[in-house]
Amino acid sequence: MENFLQHIKNLEERILTVRDCLDLLEKVKKVEALEKEMTRPDFWDDYKSAQDISREASDLKEEVAVWDKIGGKIFDIRQMFELAQEDKEIEKELESEYKQLLKLFEKEELKVFMSGKYDFANAMLTVASGAGGTEAQDWANILLRMYQRYADRRGFKSEVVDINYGNEAGIKSATLFIEGKNAYGFLRRESGVHRLVRLSPFNASNLRHTSFSSVEVMPEIEDNDSEVVIKPEELEVDTFRSSGPGGQNVNKVETAVRIRHIPTGIVVACQIERSQLKNKERAMKMIKAKIYQLEEAKRQEEIAKLKGVQVATGWGNQIRSYVLHPYKMIKDLRTGHETSQAEEALDGDLDGFIEAEIRKLK
Repeated sequence: MENFLQHIKNLEERILTVRDCLDLLEKVKKVEALEKEMTRPDFWDDYKSAQDISREASDLKEEVAVWDKIGGKIFDIRQMFELAQEDKEIEKELESEYKQLLKLFEKEELKVFMSGKYDFANAMLTVASGAGGTEAQDWANILLRMYQRYADRRGFKSEVVDINYGNEAGIKSATLFIEGKNAYGFLRRESGVHRLVRLSPFNASNLRHTSFSSVEVMPEIEDNDSEVVIKPEELEVDTFRSSGPGGQNVNKVETAVRIRHIPTGIVVACQIERSQLKNKERAMKMIKAKIYQLEEAKRQEEIAKLKGVQVATGWGNQIRSYVLHPYKMIKDLRTGHETSQAEEALDGDLDGFIEAEIRKLK
Protein backbone atom coordinates (compact mmCIF):
# COMPACT_ATOMS: atom_id res chain seq x y z
CA MET A 1 0.00 0.00 0.00
CA GLU A 2 2.98 2.31 0.46
CA ASN A 3 3.65 2.27 -3.28
CA PHE A 4 -0.01 3.02 -3.93
CA LEU A 5 0.11 5.96 -1.51
CA GLN A 6 3.01 7.38 -3.53
CA HIS A 7 0.92 7.09 -6.72
CA ILE A 8 -1.85 9.05 -4.99
CA LYS A 9 0.60 11.75 -3.82
CA ASN A 10 2.09 12.05 -7.33
CA LEU A 11 -1.36 12.47 -8.86
CA GLU A 12 -2.26 15.02 -6.21
CA GLU A 13 0.84 17.05 -7.08
CA ARG A 14 0.05 16.90 -10.80
CA ILE A 15 -3.50 18.09 -10.14
CA LEU A 16 -2.29 21.03 -8.01
CA THR A 17 0.24 22.02 -10.69
CA VAL A 18 -2.39 22.07 -13.44
CA ARG A 19 -4.91 23.92 -11.26
CA ASP A 20 -2.31 26.61 -10.52
CA CYS A 21 -1.52 26.87 -14.22
CA LEU A 22 -5.22 27.31 -15.08
CA ASP A 23 -5.74 30.09 -12.49
CA LEU A 24 -9.27 28.88 -11.76
CA LEU A 25 -10.01 31.68 -9.30
CA GLU A 26 -9.51 34.23 -12.07
CA LYS A 27 -11.83 32.20 -14.31
CA VAL A 28 -14.53 32.21 -11.62
CA LYS A 29 -14.29 36.02 -11.51
CA LYS A 30 -14.51 36.10 -15.32
CA VAL A 31 -17.70 34.00 -15.23
CA GLU A 32 -19.24 36.38 -12.68
CA ALA A 33 -18.39 39.37 -14.90
CA LEU A 34 -19.85 37.70 -17.99
CA GLU A 35 -23.03 36.67 -16.18
CA LYS A 36 -23.45 40.24 -14.95
CA GLU A 37 -23.10 41.46 -18.53
CA MET A 38 -25.71 38.91 -19.64
CA THR A 39 -28.31 40.52 -17.36
CA ARG A 40 -28.20 43.82 -19.28
CA PRO A 41 -31.58 44.63 -20.90
CA ASP A 42 -29.92 45.22 -24.31
CA PHE A 43 -27.73 42.11 -24.11
CA TRP A 44 -29.44 40.29 -27.00
CA ASP A 45 -29.56 43.33 -29.30
CA ASP A 46 -26.29 42.14 -30.83
CA TYR A 47 -27.20 38.47 -31.26
CA LYS A 48 -23.78 37.27 -32.48
CA SER A 49 -21.92 38.99 -29.63
CA ALA A 50 -24.46 37.68 -27.10
CA GLN A 51 -23.97 34.13 -28.41
CA ASP A 52 -20.20 34.42 -28.09
CA ILE A 53 -20.40 35.75 -24.52
CA SER A 54 -22.91 33.07 -23.49
CA ARG A 55 -20.71 30.35 -25.00
CA GLU A 56 -17.59 31.70 -23.25
CA ALA A 57 -19.39 31.81 -19.89
CA SER A 58 -20.70 28.27 -20.37
CA ASP A 59 -17.25 26.93 -21.35
CA LEU A 60 -15.56 28.58 -18.37
CA LYS A 61 -18.19 27.27 -15.93
CA GLU A 62 -17.78 23.77 -17.35
CA GLU A 63 -13.98 23.98 -17.01
CA VAL A 64 -14.14 25.21 -13.40
CA ALA A 65 -16.72 22.54 -12.51
CA VAL A 66 -14.66 19.65 -13.89
CA TRP A 67 -11.51 20.74 -12.03
CA ASP A 68 -13.53 21.19 -8.84
CA LYS A 69 -14.73 17.63 -9.36
CA ILE A 70 -11.15 16.39 -9.85
CA GLY A 71 -10.03 18.23 -6.70
CA GLY A 72 -12.89 16.70 -4.71
CA LYS A 73 -12.14 13.21 -6.04
CA ILE A 74 -8.46 13.28 -5.02
CA PHE A 75 -9.48 14.45 -1.53
CA ASP A 76 -11.95 11.55 -1.26
CA ILE A 77 -9.28 9.09 -2.40
CA ARG A 78 -6.90 10.27 0.31
CA GLN A 79 -9.67 9.68 2.87
CA MET A 80 -10.43 6.25 1.41
CA PHE A 81 -6.77 5.28 1.66
CA GLU A 82 -6.87 5.72 5.44
CA LEU A 83 -9.92 3.46 5.68
CA ALA A 84 -8.45 0.89 3.27
CA GLN A 85 -5.71 0.07 5.77
CA GLU A 86 -8.27 -1.98 7.71
CA ASP A 87 -10.77 -3.05 5.02
CA LYS A 88 -9.77 -5.02 1.90
CA GLU A 89 -13.12 -4.31 0.19
CA ILE A 90 -12.42 -0.59 0.41
CA GLU A 91 -8.95 -1.24 -1.03
CA LYS A 92 -10.53 -2.65 -4.22
CA GLU A 93 -12.89 0.31 -4.46
CA LEU A 94 -9.98 2.67 -3.88
CA GLU A 95 -8.02 1.22 -6.81
CA SER A 96 -11.06 1.54 -9.08
CA GLU A 97 -11.67 5.17 -8.02
CA TYR A 98 -8.00 6.01 -8.54
CA LYS A 99 -7.95 4.60 -12.09
CA GLN A 100 -11.13 6.50 -13.01
CA LEU A 101 -9.72 9.75 -11.63
CA LEU A 102 -6.38 9.29 -13.40
CA LYS A 103 -8.20 8.75 -16.70
CA LEU A 104 -10.35 11.88 -16.18
CA PHE A 105 -7.33 13.95 -15.13
CA GLU A 106 -5.23 12.98 -18.14
CA LYS A 107 -8.14 13.71 -20.47
CA GLU A 108 -8.61 17.20 -19.00
CA GLU A 109 -4.86 17.82 -18.70
CA LEU A 110 -4.53 17.57 -22.49
CA LYS A 111 -6.78 20.60 -22.89
CA VAL A 112 -4.24 22.67 -20.94
CA PHE A 113 -1.86 22.13 -23.87
CA MET A 114 -4.34 23.76 -26.27
CA SER A 115 -2.58 27.12 -26.41
CA GLY A 116 -2.54 27.71 -30.17
CA LYS A 117 -4.47 30.64 -31.65
CA TYR A 118 -7.19 28.40 -33.11
CA ASP A 119 -6.85 25.25 -30.97
CA PHE A 120 -10.33 25.90 -29.53
CA ALA A 121 -11.93 26.02 -32.98
CA ASN A 122 -13.86 23.58 -35.13
CA ALA A 123 -11.78 21.74 -37.72
CA MET A 124 -11.90 21.09 -41.44
CA LEU A 125 -10.05 17.90 -42.35
CA THR A 126 -9.29 17.06 -45.97
CA VAL A 127 -8.21 13.61 -47.12
CA ALA A 128 -6.66 13.25 -50.60
CA SER A 129 -5.54 10.04 -52.29
CA GLY A 130 -1.99 9.79 -53.58
CA ALA A 131 -0.74 8.18 -56.75
CA GLY A 132 -1.96 4.63 -57.18
CA GLY A 133 -5.47 4.89 -58.59
CA THR A 134 -8.13 2.68 -57.01
CA GLU A 135 -5.85 1.37 -54.23
CA ALA A 136 -5.02 4.87 -52.98
CA GLN A 137 -8.60 6.05 -53.39
CA ASP A 138 -9.88 3.17 -51.28
CA TRP A 139 -7.24 4.00 -48.63
CA ALA A 140 -8.38 7.65 -48.63
CA ASN A 141 -11.95 6.46 -48.02
CA ILE A 142 -10.78 4.28 -45.10
CA LEU A 143 -9.03 7.32 -43.56
CA LEU A 144 -12.14 9.45 -44.00
CA ARG A 145 -14.22 6.88 -42.13
CA MET A 146 -11.52 6.61 -39.43
CA TYR A 147 -11.76 10.32 -38.67
CA GLN A 148 -15.56 10.22 -38.74
CA ARG A 149 -15.46 7.45 -36.13
CA TYR A 150 -12.87 9.40 -34.08
CA ALA A 151 -15.21 12.40 -34.05
CA ASP A 152 -18.09 10.17 -32.88
CA ARG A 153 -15.96 8.74 -30.06
CA ARG A 154 -15.03 12.22 -28.79
CA GLY A 155 -18.59 13.49 -28.99
CA PHE A 156 -17.84 15.82 -31.92
CA LYS A 157 -20.26 16.34 -34.79
CA SER A 158 -18.91 15.59 -38.26
CA GLU A 159 -20.23 16.22 -41.76
CA VAL A 160 -18.73 15.68 -45.22
CA VAL A 161 -18.94 19.08 -46.95
CA ASP A 162 -17.20 18.18 -50.19
CA ILE A 163 -16.35 14.84 -51.80
CA ASN A 164 -14.83 13.73 -55.09
CA TYR A 165 -15.53 10.03 -55.67
CA GLY A 166 -13.13 7.60 -57.30
CA ASN A 167 -13.99 6.05 -60.65
CA GLU A 168 -14.20 2.46 -59.35
CA ALA A 169 -14.06 2.66 -55.55
CA GLY A 170 -13.13 5.00 -52.73
CA ILE A 171 -12.59 8.73 -53.03
CA LYS A 172 -10.13 11.03 -54.73
CA SER A 173 -10.63 13.62 -51.99
CA ALA A 174 -13.10 14.69 -49.32
CA THR A 175 -13.40 17.45 -46.73
CA LEU A 176 -14.88 16.67 -43.32
CA PHE A 177 -16.19 19.47 -41.09
CA ILE A 178 -15.72 18.53 -37.42
CA GLU A 179 -17.58 20.58 -34.84
CA GLY A 180 -16.63 20.51 -31.19
CA LYS A 181 -14.60 22.35 -28.57
CA ASN A 182 -10.85 22.01 -29.29
CA ALA A 183 -11.52 19.89 -32.40
CA TYR A 184 -8.70 21.64 -34.28
CA GLY A 185 -6.40 21.48 -31.26
CA PHE A 186 -6.76 17.70 -31.10
CA LEU A 187 -6.58 17.02 -34.84
CA ARG A 188 -4.15 19.58 -36.27
CA ARG A 189 -1.15 17.27 -35.86
CA GLU A 190 -2.80 14.65 -38.10
CA SER A 191 -1.70 16.65 -41.15
CA GLY A 192 0.77 14.75 -43.29
CA VAL A 193 1.13 11.60 -45.37
CA HIS A 194 -0.38 8.32 -44.14
CA ARG A 195 1.01 5.06 -45.58
CA LEU A 196 -0.87 1.74 -45.83
CA VAL A 197 0.63 -1.71 -46.49
CA ARG A 198 -1.87 -4.55 -47.09
CA LEU A 199 -2.89 -7.38 -49.39
CA SER A 200 -4.67 -5.74 -52.29
CA PRO A 201 -8.46 -6.37 -52.41
CA PHE A 202 -8.39 -5.14 -56.04
CA ASN A 203 -5.72 -7.49 -57.36
CA ALA A 204 -6.65 -11.00 -58.51
CA SER A 205 -3.29 -12.30 -57.27
CA ASN A 206 -3.89 -10.72 -53.86
CA LEU A 207 -0.42 -9.14 -53.90
CA ARG A 208 0.93 -6.90 -51.15
CA HIS A 209 0.44 -3.24 -52.01
CA THR A 210 1.54 0.10 -50.53
CA SER A 211 -0.79 3.11 -50.76
CA PHE A 212 -0.42 6.74 -49.71
CA SER A 213 -2.95 9.44 -48.83
CA SER A 214 -2.47 12.91 -47.41
CA VAL A 215 -4.40 14.56 -44.60
CA GLU A 216 -4.69 18.33 -44.17
CA VAL A 217 -6.32 19.84 -41.08
CA MET A 218 -7.42 23.48 -40.92
CA PRO A 219 -9.25 25.55 -38.30
CA GLU A 220 -12.65 27.04 -39.00
CA ILE A 221 -12.08 30.80 -39.18
CA GLU A 222 -15.07 33.01 -38.46
CA ASP A 223 -16.16 35.78 -40.85
CA ASN A 224 -15.31 38.50 -38.33
CA ASP A 225 -11.77 37.23 -37.77
CA SER A 226 -9.23 39.84 -38.87
CA GLU A 227 -6.40 37.31 -39.24
CA VAL A 228 -7.36 36.60 -42.86
CA VAL A 229 -8.74 39.39 -45.06
CA ILE A 230 -9.96 38.53 -48.56
CA LYS A 231 -11.00 41.17 -51.08
CA PRO A 232 -14.04 40.31 -53.27
CA GLU A 233 -12.05 41.00 -56.45
CA GLU A 234 -9.57 38.28 -55.45
CA LEU A 235 -12.22 35.57 -55.84
CA GLU A 236 -13.69 33.61 -58.76
CA VAL A 237 -16.99 31.91 -57.87
CA ASP A 238 -18.53 29.11 -59.95
CA THR A 239 -21.63 27.03 -59.36
CA PHE A 240 -22.26 23.44 -60.44
CA ARG A 241 -24.50 20.48 -59.72
CA SER A 242 -23.62 18.22 -56.80
CA SER A 243 -22.40 14.80 -57.90
CA GLY A 244 -22.48 11.34 -56.37
CA PRO A 245 -20.57 8.07 -56.89
CA GLY A 246 -19.95 7.36 -60.57
CA GLY A 247 -20.28 11.03 -61.45
CA GLN A 248 -24.07 11.21 -61.63
CA ASN A 249 -25.67 14.53 -60.73
CA VAL A 250 -27.49 14.53 -57.40
CA ASN A 251 -29.32 17.86 -57.78
CA LYS A 252 -31.19 19.26 -60.78
CA VAL A 253 -30.09 22.83 -59.95
CA GLU A 254 -26.59 24.23 -59.45
CA THR A 255 -26.38 24.45 -55.66
CA ALA A 256 -22.73 23.42 -55.29
CA VAL A 257 -20.13 26.21 -55.15
CA ARG A 258 -16.49 26.33 -56.20
CA ILE A 259 -14.30 29.29 -55.20
CA ARG A 260 -10.83 30.12 -56.50
CA HIS A 261 -8.54 32.58 -54.72
CA ILE A 262 -6.76 34.23 -57.65
CA PRO A 263 -3.55 35.44 -55.88
CA THR A 264 -2.72 32.01 -54.44
CA GLY A 265 -4.52 29.70 -56.88
CA ILE A 266 -6.26 27.94 -53.97
CA VAL A 267 -9.52 26.26 -55.01
CA VAL A 268 -12.22 24.92 -52.67
CA ALA A 269 -15.69 23.51 -53.24
CA CYS A 270 -18.73 22.78 -51.11
CA GLN A 271 -21.71 20.75 -52.26
CA ILE A 272 -23.30 19.28 -49.15
CA GLU A 273 -25.96 21.94 -48.51
CA ARG A 274 -29.14 22.20 -50.57
CA SER A 275 -28.82 25.98 -50.59
CA GLN A 276 -26.29 27.66 -52.86
CA LEU A 277 -25.91 30.49 -50.31
CA LYS A 278 -25.04 28.07 -47.49
CA ASN A 279 -22.57 26.23 -49.70
CA LYS A 280 -20.92 29.56 -50.52
CA GLU A 281 -20.68 30.47 -46.82
CA ARG A 282 -19.04 27.12 -46.07
CA ALA A 283 -16.68 27.46 -49.04
CA MET A 284 -15.62 30.93 -47.88
CA LYS A 285 -14.68 29.54 -44.45
CA MET A 286 -12.72 26.77 -46.16
CA ILE A 287 -10.76 29.17 -48.36
CA LYS A 288 -10.00 31.47 -45.39
CA ALA A 289 -8.69 28.45 -43.50
CA LYS A 290 -6.49 27.37 -46.42
CA ILE A 291 -5.05 30.88 -46.80
CA TYR A 292 -4.35 30.99 -43.06
CA GLN A 293 -2.58 27.61 -43.29
CA LEU A 294 -0.52 28.85 -46.24
CA GLU A 295 0.56 32.00 -44.38
CA GLU A 296 1.29 30.00 -41.22
CA ALA A 297 3.43 27.55 -43.20
CA LYS A 298 5.42 30.47 -44.62
CA ARG A 299 5.95 31.89 -41.12
CA GLN A 300 7.09 28.52 -39.76
CA GLU A 301 9.45 28.09 -42.71
CA GLU A 302 11.03 31.48 -42.05
CA ILE A 303 11.45 30.67 -38.35
CA ALA A 304 12.99 27.31 -39.21
CA LYS A 305 15.44 28.95 -41.64
CA LEU A 306 16.53 31.41 -38.96
CA LYS A 307 17.13 28.45 -36.64
CA GLY A 308 19.03 26.56 -39.35
CA VAL A 309 16.45 23.76 -39.54
CA GLN A 310 15.85 21.92 -42.82
CA VAL A 311 12.20 22.37 -43.86
CA ALA A 312 10.40 19.68 -45.86
CA THR A 313 8.51 20.97 -48.88
CA GLY A 314 5.90 19.55 -51.20
CA TRP A 315 3.25 17.08 -50.11
CA GLY A 316 4.55 16.82 -46.57
CA ASN A 317 6.27 14.28 -44.39
CA GLN A 318 5.05 10.74 -43.85
CA ILE A 319 3.74 10.78 -40.29
CA ARG A 320 2.20 7.35 -39.75
CA SER A 321 2.50 3.84 -41.14
CA TYR A 322 -0.41 1.36 -41.16
CA VAL A 323 0.80 -2.20 -41.79
CA LEU A 324 -1.92 -4.86 -42.16
CA HIS A 325 0.28 -7.54 -43.78
CA PRO A 326 2.36 -9.64 -43.06
CA TYR A 327 1.67 -8.47 -39.48
CA LYS A 328 -0.59 -5.80 -37.98
CA MET A 329 1.06 -2.67 -36.64
CA ILE A 330 0.27 1.04 -36.77
CA LYS A 331 3.20 3.27 -35.84
CA ASP A 332 3.54 7.03 -35.58
CA LEU A 333 6.91 7.97 -37.04
CA ARG A 334 7.16 11.20 -35.00
CA THR A 335 6.50 9.91 -31.49
CA GLY A 336 7.18 6.20 -31.84
CA HIS A 337 3.71 5.42 -30.44
CA GLU A 338 2.43 2.17 -31.90
CA THR A 339 -0.34 -0.40 -31.57
CA SER A 340 -1.01 -3.88 -32.93
CA GLN A 341 -4.76 -3.25 -32.53
CA ALA A 342 -5.05 -2.03 -36.12
CA GLU A 343 -8.80 -2.60 -36.50
CA GLU A 344 -9.57 -0.52 -33.40
CA ALA A 345 -7.37 2.35 -34.59
CA LEU A 346 -8.94 2.34 -38.06
CA ASP A 347 -12.31 2.41 -36.30
CA GLY A 348 -11.39 5.75 -34.73
CA ASP A 349 -9.48 4.76 -31.58
CA LEU A 350 -6.74 7.37 -32.13
CA ASP A 351 -6.46 8.82 -28.62
CA GLY A 352 -3.08 7.20 -27.95
CA PHE A 353 -1.55 8.63 -31.16
CA ILE A 354 -3.04 12.10 -30.77
CA GLU A 355 -2.21 12.41 -27.07
CA ALA A 356 1.39 11.26 -27.65
CA GLU A 357 1.92 13.97 -30.26
CA ILE A 358 0.31 16.71 -28.15
CA ARG A 359 2.51 15.84 -25.16
CA LYS A 360 5.63 15.54 -27.33
CA LEU A 361 5.25 19.05 -28.69
CA LYS A 362 4.61 20.54 -25.26
